[in-house]
Amino acid sequence: MEKPETIFVIKNTNQNKYKIKGSLFIGIAEKISSSMQANSILNQIRKKYYDATHHCFAYQLLNNEEKYSDDGEPNGTAGIRILNAIKHFGITNVIVIIVRYFGGTKLGVGPLGKAYSQTAMSLLENTEFLKLKKYNKIKIIYNYEDSRKIHYLINKFTCKKIVNGFEQKPVINCLVETAALKNFIEKLNEQTKGNAIIKTDSKSVYVK
Repeated sequence: MEKPETIFVIKNTNQNKYKIKGSLFIGIAEKISSSMQANSILNQIRKKYYDATHHCFAYQLLNNEEKYSDDGEPNGTAGIRILNAIKHFGITNVIVIIVRYFGGTKLGVGPLGKAYSQTAMSLLENTEFLKLKKYNKIKIIYNYEDSRKIHYLINKFTCKKIVNGFEQKPVINCLVETAALKNFIEKLNEQTKGNAIIKTDSKSVYVK
């Protein structure tokens, strides 16, 4: 499946609290990049809040992998509510965990689901997001006399992480926005009359 041109991720870990009828809900949002990392964070939270009644969660990854758990709460009251909050904000590579301390009064299925949903929504509403764009790494080997033209194009296309070097000829490694990559290479060949050697990495990365 083709990766999107832009994604939204959370900037930093965030936490909030919500209380209703004696029950305390603690929401935690963390950045992740894999299911293994999600499980590691979940285990850390379970250890930290070892005396809590429930540790419900949901996570969403860039490869569309997702998972959620009610962790003993009535079916459909917790995990899916958390996942729906993540999808509402259109973010990825994130795990949201809601820890519940039971306060002695049963809330009922409807109010319980609303409590989990409200905790997750409020948590993410107050979390800062970053918009990342998809880039590809490119290596340009060129003749010295084309230096000015090369640097002009790199600036024009707002390339990222530019590293200059020298092998047998001058070399530049940089990141080019995937959506503009084809046009960038065409302009590069045009400006250097096809004398530049261009190597692209098919693996894409996301950069702010």
